[in-house]
Amino acid sequence: MAGNTSRVTKRSLNACTRCRRQKIKCSGLQPCDSCNKRKLTCIFDDREQKILVTKGYLDELQQKLARLQRNDNDEPVPLSPEYGEAISPGLKDHNDAPDITQSSPNDKEDVQSNQDIQQELEDPASGLTNPLSTGPPAFMSAENGRTFYLGTSSNWSFTRRVLSLTHEFIYQEALPTGALAFDGATYDLGWDGLRTPQRPDIPTVPTFDHAMYLINTVKFRCGQLYHLFDEAEFMGGLHDFYSRSKPNATSSLWYIHFLLMLAFGKGFVQHKLQGNKPPGAEFFVKALQLLPDISVLHQEPIESTEIMCCIALYLQALDCRSSAHNYIGSAMRMAMAEGMHTQMPVEYLGEDLVQRCRKIWWTVYILDREMTSLMGLPQSVSDDHINTLLPAFPGSAQRTAGINMNIKISRIIAEISSAVYAIDGRLNRNFLLRTKSALASIARLADGLHEGFPLHLDRSMDGVSRTSAYLHLLYHRCIVLATRPLLFCFLKIRFESPEHCLEALNTSRNVRNLIQMCIDSSQQMINILHSLQSEDLLETFLPFDLESVFVSTVVLLMAPAIDARWSYPAWLEKAYLIFEEIIDNGNLIAKFRRSELQLLDELLSCFPQDNSRCLSAPISFPTSILNNPHTSVQLASSFPPSAHALGNDLLTDPGPTNDDEYNLTSGLTAAQIMAVADSIESIDTEWMSNAMIQHSIW
Repeated sequence: MAGNTSRVTKRSLNACTRCRRQKIKCSGLQPCDSCNKRKLTCIFDDREQKILVTKGYLDELQQKLARLQRNDNDEPVPLSPEYGEAISPGLKDHNDAPDITQSSPNDKEDVQSNQDIQQELEDPASGLTNPLSTGPPAFMSAENGRTFYLGTSSNWSFTRRVLSLTHEFIYQEALPTGALAFDGATYDLGWDGLRTPQRPDIPTVPTFDHAMYLINTVKFRCGQLYHLFDEAEFMGGLHDFYSRSKPNATSSLWYIHFLLMLAFGKGFVQHKLQGNKPPGAEFFVKALQLLPDISVLHQEPIESTEIMCCIALYLQALDCRSSAHNYIGSAMRMAMAEGMHTQMPVEYLGEDLVQRCRKIWWTVYILDREMTSLMGLPQSVSDDHINTLLPAFPGSAQRTAGINMNIKISRIIAEISSAVYAIDGRLNRNFLLRTKSALASIARLADGLHEGFPLHLDRSMDGVSRTSAYLHLLYHRCIVLATRPLLFCFLKIRFESPEHCLEALNTSRNVRNLIQMCIDSSQQMINILHSLQSEDLLETFLPFDLESVFVSTVVLLMAPAIDARWSYPAWLEKAYLIFEEIIDNGNLIAKFRRSELQLLDELLSCFPQDNSRCLSAPISFPTSILNNPHTSVQLASSFPPSAHALGNDLLTDPGPTNDDEYNLTSGLTAAQIMAVADSIESIDTEWMSNAMIQHSIW
């Protein structure tokens, strides 16, 4: 009969952290059965265990606490004269050091345990890393033999890494670079770089009316967010120049500035190219040939800084990213040498000069932040050293607000570059926590951006504001920049272990939500650009609209390779329509970018999937379709919702459920972004660590 007695399972005296959180039975083993089955890190928190100690030991601890409290009450904590740090009482003198010989063994074990945990979190050698910013620096050689550094946060570098990873997986060989466009290789300025030209050609300047048209075009395209010239001084020089019976070329800084404005104006209005020569090249080259050496430019630093901003922005438009970064860096240093980053005294310098310097400084600051990020390089100037005020625009408070919002987004770009893309940035714990911090910073801007700069994408009231569109595009690019390293990681996991990729991804809803957020922002950027295209406001010369559609399309091509449910062929068609528009307006860079995306699409289509995408080449729609308002509405309503597709996940918008209504929104709210950020907990970092170890991503 004894053998027939039912056995009673003894409950474990302790449960691991995960089982306790989910309120499930824990085996008590190390690792426990549940964590071992799911291949998760099993952690037991010893602080929850019940232990027996003597009353004398508790009395001794209470006496130590009372002595420490008396010391704190009797003596104020002094400050170190050198660093201003608090010095603990009793440590001011070696003879007053507290007696640690009486500390219990348990105290020592606690201290050692805390030190081990701290070392585990801080020691880069003990952790995993962001594959985009760790290990040996990445380089790629062009067909001419020149080698280029692949910056960590660069959009250009990111696409090269994805292309290389995919090509090497499919063909087991390195990606050929002959068909890829590299820095400064798209356009030909027809200049060897010498300051003294072989033929002293003077470009024919347009008539006064034509020049005014080109300059006003530059003001409309750039003037709301960038300060490229002082209107009073520049227009005074313009009238003086054309008041002569026969305007002649001069070597003055004003004339150089004037040539740059003509180059920009031609870039905005001229859409027919002569071979691979960019519009306005003759004016731009002559300006560079006449530009004095930097040692001479310092004699007139105010206008010289404006000129270098113009040169940097024009070079960026030609995809000469490295040269543009060097010029904006020179402008930054010249501006700082003049104290523009400080609160310049109005009573000493005058209101007009101070206001001009503030406009120059924040233009340099914004361009430097963005160009540095596009290069994938560390930011060179800390915000701790900047205390200048915003410029004032009488009668245009919205313009000041726009610059203020642009500055805030530029600071987030710098934060993401220094945190998420930090050297040897760890992917298991610090990486996700840094991503959480970056998303929290982004979320703080969301409501202010939507309220202060509404988009009106439905066009029911007003047209789309070019300034609002630019700020929203930059905002969504921040979200993509912060979250796309996860997309890269899971693409690698998919290549290495396709049968386990979805199982691993579905294990953490929070990590999946981060990737969905990246996809959603990509869709929102395409939606904004499509609205600009419909109103003929798409920027086809400056590079920033092209950068947005390029970044978005890469994400939408990668996503279905990881999970077929993330396939949005209609959004890809919409993106290719935008590419076609930019290409038709004479932008050769867009042509190369689209060909790279087509190559990536073809490579990813070679990888077996459960549900292959239908789109492997761009689909062109006649222009008449976009110009027809009824057809345009039907086309827009055919695109699937973005975050609305998340069902009951954290990104779900409790608002309208109609797809058409949702497509007219401007993206995630601050509450939605914060919900995703706040959801990142230790269990996600544990899961991430396990996934990275399994697939050797570091």
